[in-house]
Amino acid sequence: MKYVLFDLDGTLTDPGLGITNSVMHALDRFGIEKPPREELYCFIGPPLTDSFNKKFGIPVERAPEAIGYFREYFAEKGILENEIYPGIPELLKALHEKGDKVVLATAKPLRFAKRILDYFDIAKWFDYVAGNDMAETYMKKSDLLRDIFAALGLGENDLADCLMVGDRNHDVDGAHEAGIKAVGVLYGYGGRDELEAAGADFIADDVDGLAKLLLAAD
Repeated sequence: MKYVLFDLDGTLTDPGLGITNSVMHALDRFGIEKPPREELYCFIGPPLTDSFNKKFGIPVERAPEAIGYFREYFAEKGILENEIYPGIPELLKALHEKGDKVVLATAKPLRFAKRILDYFDIAKWFDYVAGNDMAETYMKKSDLLRDIFAALGLGENDLADCLMVGDRNHDVDGAHEAGIKAVGVLYGYGGRDELEAAGADFIADDVDGLAKLLLAAD
């Protein structure tokens, strides 16, 4: 039995429009000039506190204010300005029917992640769903993964049967820090250079390639 842990944004769904619109809404509230949309794709994946600080210099102590503005838009509109990548529902179903344990491991607040899974009718293929709280307590993916392992009753000897799938370097870094291998996907927002620099153990060009890799695993 394998445990396949999936990132959400940029891995299962493309949330680019909704997330960038939400960032723009927050920037309006802060009176910060909005850059071109493509410059805001860096917000897809990492915790918002980190992104607002690194990209716009918003102090960490003001992060809750920025995140609050972000969520004003996201909770009402942005959450559904989202598309599931073609082939993902079929892959999740195939993994489930194969007997693998399918797990969601996202930095997105769990409340929003569950709504997205339900909206795209893929929640039924997951054996366990984990995400952040609304305060974004998990700043590192590795901390989230370790708590998932504990919740699933997995010990050190079980980690060889776990595989993290994500599109950004922090997915790969978090997997390695937690002691498991990682698959980087190129159809998301990280890109080959970022994933190779992070040391991804495997790289999938597209969903078909990801399916071949995951379904071929013992």
